[in-house]
Amino acid sequence: MSISIPDLVTVRARHPEAIAEAAARRVRRPLIGAGGRLMIVAADHPARGALGVGGRRLAMANRADLLERLCVALSRPGVDGVLATADILEDLLLLGVLDDKVVMGSMNRGGLAGASFEMDDRFTGHRAEDIERLRFDAGKLLVRVDYDDPGSLRTLETTARAIDDMAARRLPLFVEPFISRRVDGAVRNDLSAEAVTRSIAIASGLGGTSAYTWLKLPVTEDPEDMAAALEASTLPVVLLGGEVGGDQEGAYEKWRKALRLPTVQGMVVGRSLLYPAEGSVEAAVDTAVGLL
Repeated sequence: MSISIPDLVTVRARHPEAIAEAAARRVRRPLIGAGGRLMIVAADHPARGALGVGGRRLAMANRADLLERLCVALSRPGVDGVLATADILEDLLLLGVLDDKVVMGSMNRGGLAGASFEMDDRFTGHRAEDIERLRFDAGKLLVRVDYDDPGSLRTLETTARAIDDMAARRLPLFVEPFISRRVDGAVRNDLSAEAVTRSIAIASGLGGTSAYTWLKLPVTEDPEDMAAALEASTLPVVLLGGEVGGDQEGAYEKWRKALRLPTVQGMVVGRSLLYPAEGSVEAAVDTAVGLL
């Protein structure tokens, strides 16, 4: 039985077993539904300490507000599911909003935003066995490669083992690769066509099998280069949203063009839909769904 957001703390304190019970009775669905495309709402940012949206540094810090926004997004037609860390997914399970939705567990959150160890991105979130035990539908991980940072090697190795663990359970794993570097101490992802192409090639070859691997990719700096970059792999692709600043319409146009490419199967978008620069969550989500 679902509860309301104000009741979450009470249930967690007195009936922690309710989470496993909610997971056991959740109604599941195929990864790819009748529409043939995926629209996933992402909310795994807070566990990395990335709470900002635009100029609001703590926009995602209010958990009740974030959950309300997620519930609205998940209620909209065409939204297939959600990507988040254990705490958020378990809140949503208790709220009873994950039936007939694709549930994706976020696996590595150890590379905290702005930390000296950001590139040593250890797997501190869901494990493959957790995703299987909770009857979730897929996992997601981030693999940033900085050629000047030895921490990237650990991330690559543990990513390969996570791919193996998920494939052994026949569970899809969405791999989000970047070529990254530090600029004035901050990690910056390179979205040039060459860097995105190289990241695709690296990610596609990780692990003992790629049978259950999907790629979660940004649109290249110049959207016209995206088609050539995607020629680096035959793996299915979803687009990631990322920060769009104040140019929401410009972001929609970039996504619209990329969604026409043959390997692109859908989108995984977070802050730009949950905290739109203009308008409501409903309007932002409906517009993104319309792009599919």
